Amino acid sequence: MARLYHVPLSPFCRKVRLVLAEKKIEVDLVEERYWEREMDFLRRNPAGKVPVLKIDDLTLAESTPICEYLEETRPEPRLIPQDAAGRHEVRRLVCWFDDKFHQEVTSKLLYERVNKKITKSGYPDSSAVKAGSKAIKYHLDYMGWLLDQRRWLAGDAMTLADFSAAAHFSALDYISDVDWNRVPAVRDWYAKIKSRPAFRNILADQVPGFPPPQHYADLDF
Repeated sequence: MARLYHVPLSPFCRKVRLVLAEKKIEVDLVEERYWEREMDFLRRNPAGKVPVLKIDDLTLAESTPICEYLEETRPEPRLIPQDAAGRHEVRRLVCWFDDKFHQEVTSKLLYERVNKKITKSGYPDSSAVKAGSKAIKYHLDYMGWLLDQRRWLAGDAMTLADFSAAAHFSALDYISDVDWNRVPAVRDWYAKIKSRPAFRNILADQVPGFPPPQHYADLDF
């Protein structure tokens, strides 16, 4: 069985978990306190980051390369299109959420409000939280613009781009930091992807000291 070293609210870990579940790959989840920088974990990934996946006698690091490895070795169901233009759009949006959205929103909301307390690295920076709350509105509007033209974020089929976005939004939804009423198309998209069997384990996550809101696991929210 595969083994994933992860942190429950990490969007990068959640992205890998969604891909594993969608491809029906059984995995043993191991919570890793990566901030303690224990030598056993640093041997698995000298960068000291999660996720780390052990599979096929390999130890893989970095969420997107992990997902692309799984796509290449377990191609069904397909999460990255076969045509070059489609692959580019998926990868562009994965970078959008894992880089731009992460820097402007996730790191300023989730990391300030949750990660600092868990890792005992200080108190939330109110100016960062305010900036994140402002920036998420822009991203919701952009997603709404995409979804006005497409069934899913990158096109007519669900892809890794949707899982990347959903990983970030599900982590933020756990702490009630998403205004789902701002863009109905985004709410409908999230309800659709949230209803997939691959999402069940993520909706069952419980982080000590941070209970999820009542609507978090509600498929009809």
